[in-house]
Amino acid sequence: MSLIATLARLEAVSTGRARPTATVRHRHLSERPLVFVPLTTAGEAGAPLGALVGTDRDAPRLLVVAQPRDRDLRFAFLAELADIVLPYIDSYADAVEAAERSETDPETGKRVKVEVELCSDAPQLIVPSRAGVEYVRLLGRSMRFRRTAEQDPQTPYPAPPRVPLLGRWLTHFGERSRVPGSSLLLALTEVLGRHWATGQSSLEDQHLGALLAWIAPPGGDSGAEAALHAELARDDKGQLLCPPAGPATDPAFDNKLLAPAIERYDRARTALAAAEDGLQADDRLGELTAAERVIHELVLSRTLPTWEKVWQGLDLLRELPEGAHVEERWTRDRWSFTGHRDRVVAGEPPQPRRDDAVTAANKLATREREQGRLDAQEALDDPLVMAGRRLAGEAFAGEVVDVVMTYSEGKRPSPRPLVTVRTDDRPHLGERVRVFRSLGGKPQAAEFVRRAGPDGAGGADGPEDEGLLVLRIVDKMGRGKEPEEGSVPEKGDRVCFTLFEHEQRGGAKLPDPEDTPWTHGGPPGEPVPETADSVTEEDTL
Repeated sequence: MSLIATLARLEAVSTGRARPTATVRHRHLSERPLVFVPLTTAGEAGAPLGALVGTDRDAPRLLVVAQPRDRDLRFAFLAELADIVLPYIDSYADAVEAAERSETDPETGKRVKVEVELCSDAPQLIVPSRAGVEYVRLLGRSMRFRRTAEQDPQTPYPAPPRVPLLGRWLTHFGERSRVPGSSLLLALTEVLGRHWATGQSSLEDQHLGALLAWIAPPGGDSGAEAALHAELARDDKGQLLCPPAGPATDPAFDNKLLAPAIERYDRARTALAAAEDGLQADDRLGELTAAERVIHELVLSRTLPTWEKVWQGLDLLRELPEGAHVEERWTRDRWSFTGHRDRVVAGEPPQPRRDDAVTAANKLATREREQGRLDAQEALDDPLVMAGRRLAGEAFAGEVVDVVMTYSEGKRPSPRPLVTVRTDDRPHLGERVRVFRSLGGKPQAAEFVRRAGPDGAGGADGPEDEGLLVLRIVDKMGRGKEPEEGSVPEKGDRVCFTLFEHEQRGGAKLPDPEDTPWTHGGPPGEPVPETADSVTEEDTL
């Protein structure tokens, strides 16, 4: 946790309200996100009980599994979920634009630019909390390996046709959510926690009601009082007034309301199956319908408060202006969405349960690179985030007090101006350490030369002033003998330099999967021990 975040939490405790830790919004928000509020049963990992899902704030779709242990009812729930989610995804798959992408020419081995299709926009899935993201990944894993009757007529318990496809998409959303800065799948508590600091722990921030209570406490309550009420307040039946954001339910709800309702449903279903004539069947069908309606009302009572709070949180986030680099990161999400769309259309198999060594290494390298890029871009977009980097000695800002034009040695001297900056920051600078500033959206590099004296000279021949830094600009000044206009700071300018790079460098090229050595799954030519469609107990809900 940065010093700025620590100070913000202390201020939140002191003032009773959450304090902002960002001045802009660092995540993309779609104009039409799909909000998914899942609910699961206790005791069986991933067994769905119900969900509220949809893009219309005022008209959510309620999905319910009256008996979560019934495989047929679970498949019906997943099929209905697919009928909602897949059309939403498909609505973004057809609208495309022309874009250029670098690819390796198989004949020459050189990188060339080719024109390809890029989806103009991409779908966005919003869940209440971090646990919701893990549940999406679990659903994807349990669904993408399912066999349909068309694929395998002999398979026991065939899945509805669209269920495996939904599993592949949910797996992609879940995998993409692990890439720092991605916005295809967002946990609302994570996004709100990035932009506001509360007076409670990050674990307590996973309770959406408590988090919103700190950010916008109702009435004249303090954040702590409102959060405590959101966490503990119960009605006269002993049920929480603000249910947890799921997917787990409250034990009091399970024991006092849900279990008796499901038991009543089971009795009614058993009685209907044992009916001896049509009149008796009609009466017992009415009892079954009434029991099922009670379960629907119970699920709605647990999910609707969370549904409303998700949209309340989105309203708070939309009040913040979007950061300058957010659109760039969303473009990478669009590339990811387009790539998976193409793999599905091409008929490629579902994602394997375990990645091979090369794929896993590439994923890790990508996430590390994106984390570095995200940290740099958030600081460049947001002065409050940059202030944290300055306090940590990773950046400094100040006023240019002197500019001396010098040139490099050689046959063709290039401009290497010396810029003296007065700053109150204390950056961790060493000899010839490179620093960077943003110039027209591109990083301009400079080298730290020395600390100047009070008169700007200093160095080895005079006393040094900790607040005067002499830097040598080394690039982004054009190809001429004289620097291009605006490429060199002028006396009196306010500048900000960072010790971290603004763009992340790529790592070494990894071998192709078929050339992986035996230490990492080879030797080449051996059959893969596990096919993509294999099903294990862990894949079964």
